[in-house]
Amino acid sequence: MKKLINTPDSVLADSLRGLEAAHPELRIDHDARVVFRATPKPAGRVALVSGGGTGHEPLHAGYVGPGMLDAAACGAIFTSPTPDQVQAAIAGADAGAGVVQIVKNYTGDVMNFEMGAELAELESGIAVETVLVADDVAVEDSTFTAGRRGVGTTVLVEKIAGAAAEEGQDLASVAALARRVASGGRSMGVALTSSTVPAAGKPTFDLPEGEIEVGIGIHGEPGRRREPAAPASAVARMLVEPVLADLDFTQGPAIVLLNGMGATPLIELYVMYGEVAALLAEAGVAVARNLVGNYVTSLDMAGCSLTVLRADDEMLRLWDAPVQAPGLRWGV
Repeated sequence: MKKLINTPDSVLADSLRGLEAAHPELRIDHDARVVFRATPKPAGRVALVSGGGTGHEPLHAGYVGPGMLDAAACGAIFTSPTPDQVQAAIAGADAGAGVVQIVKNYTGDVMNFEMGAELAELESGIAVETVLVADDVAVEDSTFTAGRRGVGTTVLVEKIAGAAAEEGQDLASVAALARRVASGGRSMGVALTSSTVPAAGKPTFDLPEGEIEVGIGIHGEPGRRREPAAPASAVARMLVEPVLADLDFTQGPAIVLLNGMGATPLIELYVMYGEVAALLAEAGVAVARNLVGNYVTSLDMAGCSLTVLRADDEMLRLWDAPVQAPGLRWGV
């Protein structure tokens, strides 16, 4: 294993120190391992909190900033943050109008965020609304979840709900909007290689040179099936068809994320987006906005995922609103 690290045990701590050095607009509680905005939003505004295991950068710490999250709790690689970390994130982010926490549907995340919210409510009286993201059409259940996994739609929820909170919408409105975005997104991924967790020192699973894993999870969970390696046009169809079969995206505008898993060069992601865009147009899906790049990764996995969101005018307006986070920035 060759990685640019000091030791496997220090990866998270060292990464947070580097994040702080690179982004003085962030404040990091190194004991709790929570990333905050250095300048909190004004009192009386709803705060947004998320988090999860690290290894998926820029998710979640890279989305802390004006127009998006107020805090992100950072667990160890592929490991949920603890309830104490979640409580610290909620308490540190609250601006007096309550907190919406956005949680990917993994068993540890769901349990620990629920416990963290209960602690914050009991000890600080903070009103917390939880929004669950479960958008992966690849499987209904896996080792890590009860129900569908939460993947790419998480980014879209954090951006759109973050803009709503930034403009002063109340707790119930921000939570309802976040749930509407979460319910309107569907995702599907494919892996060309496994990822390598530093502490393990070897690939999480074996994937022969001539095969791809269709429907992979962001922690290396198995997909729907293995297929022979195929041209981008065929792989795009493997992603698009299950997404469109699960929800009708032809009744309004769509936001599309073509996401790299960490080790796929941008030239290949644009090849894939070209194929995806053609298939969506053929199916009658009107793509109003898109993102292409690494937004929800799995360490050094090669591959990509597709997320399609059934949007509306309010979602597009909030999507276009300014955002100033390390991992997403426009309109500023």
